[in-house]
Amino acid sequence: MPQTAVADSGTGISLKELATRHGLHSAAALPSLPAYFREIWAYRHFITAYSAARITSSFGQTKLGTLWQVMTPILNAAVYYLIFGVLLNTNGRDVSNFIAYLCTGVFLFGFTQTVTQAGISSIHGNLGLIRALHFPRAALPISILLIEVRNMMASMTVLVIIVLLTGEPITVEWLFVPVILVLLATFNCGLALAGARIGSKLTDIRQLVPFFIRVWMYGSAVLYPVQRFTDHLHGWKLWIIEANPMLVFIELMRHSLMEDVKLASPLTQLWIEALVWAAVMFSVGIVYFWRGEKGYGRG
Repeated sequence: MPQTAVADSGTGISLKELATRHGLHSAAALPSLPAYFREIWAYRHFITAYSAARITSSFGQTKLGTLWQVMTPILNAAVYYLIFGVLLNTNGRDVSNFIAYLCTGVFLFGFTQTVTQAGISSIHGNLGLIRALHFPRAALPISILLIEVRNMMASMTVLVIIVLLTGEPITVEWLFVPVILVLLATFNCGLALAGARIGSKLTDIRQLVPFFIRVWMYGSAVLYPVQRFTDHLHGWKLWIIEANPMLVFIELMRHSLMEDVKLASPLTQLWIEALVWAAVMFSVGIVYFWRGEKGYGRG
């Protein structure tokens, strides 16, 4: 017998009406987006506890522990400096302080790279947890972001020391550093959410991500001065490079921490692009992930 025809004994109220009256809903129903945000906020303590546990477990098997949060970006920067600064003699030709220039790009891009790669695996790698417990699935990619934000704070401390040791002065522009990091974290959150849904359906995408990341890094002027693009590219090719979100965020950070840095675009344009990228990527990511909420962990 149809559900609407079944009535509560002695009242004549259908089960559907009775469920609605007491705030019950179908387990398969997708919550509204505002309700989804409220649900994520209600699970904020779970998200922070889960991210803290992941940090502890990831470094618990190493003797240096959380010191690797600082050593990893330093070692990456050292390798790239050896290749591009020493062997290819990039140092001093286009940038007076190439060490700070390089480290800024490596540290910021590393933040986005790790969030992207971990976000894609956040659903598929936690199927047991998803099938065992009820919680908003967005908690998983968001916890990834929180882990990497903490790592980024350690990296920024090292970056500030490198910048100062290489002769850069503290200026009023440094006040914009937290703003840039918030915008980049917002962008990365949307990226992790979108990647999480894609990775949950297309598991093979994880094999292609490193190649995409490599191309993205080379197109973001991480390892060499941005003038290499402006000197050799024109028209739509240069426009695509200059609109690259990571190039935008890295350029803003270099301008804030260093003096006499040549920018690919006017500073005002870079700030507008950073605001647009952060807002658009987060909006697209959360909506795209929310639309697939009821399908995660099935099949």
